[in-house]
Amino acid sequence: MLESLTTMRIGAHYSVAGSLEGAVRLAHKAGANTMQIFTASPRMWRASRHGADDIKRLKAARAECDVTPLVSHANYLINLTSADETIRAKSILAFREELFRCLLMGVDYLVVHPGNYKDQPLEAAIGAAALALSEAAQGVPESPLMVLLENTAGQGASLGSRVEEVAAIRSLVDGQLPYRVGYCLDTCHAHAAGLDFVEAASKLGFENVPVIHTNDSKNPRGSRVDRHDNIGKGHLGEAAFRAILTHPELRNKAFILETPFDNDGDDARDIAELKRLAGA
Repeated sequence: MLESLTTMRIGAHYSVAGSLEGAVRLAHKAGANTMQIFTASPRMWRASRHGADDIKRLKAARAECDVTPLVSHANYLINLTSADETIRAKSILAFREELFRCLLMGVDYLVVHPGNYKDQPLEAAIGAAALALSEAAQGVPESPLMVLLENTAGQGASLGSRVEEVAAIRSLVDGQLPYRVGYCLDTCHAHAAGLDFVEAASKLGFENVPVIHTNDSKNPRGSRVDRHDNIGKGHLGEAAFRAILTHPELRNKAFILETPFDNDGDDARDIAELKRLAGA
């Protein structure tokens, strides 16, 4: 295995449309040593599967390029809190399939949004999310995979903009599933929800937050609008990222960029910017 690019784990989200191995090599070329992917199309219920040879090459490329951990983001259509029985059933099935794909591919962390609780009380939605996680886990073998509940910006009736909401979901299922449950904190979402990022991580337990979505925000603090910006270009600014990246309880996390990559090299630029701010 190659020598680590840095003692920290800094990377971005990459498309696997070309190939699983190709995504790893793109990440490595940009200076990343961790990455996030979708295991299937994030906007379709029906998911295509990757072949055994593709997965074998993915694992070999990760080992060669020292890209770890591997993070997957669940399908955007999944709504674990939905009051609509049809959507709920589809969401549970889709999430179960996500779990199995992650196990086959050797994914370390699976990030999922708690969902939208329109037309139901907040407490009922929290219970629904926990129940959906339990139902989706039926038939799934025990594994080192960790499912991460992602905080949200608070738009509309999205669940998870408050620390207490994601914590309540985890408390109902922790230790009851064949996988561990933790949190993925998004810097832009926390900013939009009016949260202090470090304080939020502390309340959830630093040890329960292995992945940080590292995004600047196009909108001001408390806007409840989820629009990502490139590092240092938005309302968080360099000082906020420097404080997060150098915090002794956060420095060992996997920092995953989901910033706009409109032009070739944008990913490498933001990865380099995070390294600079971290002093890595």
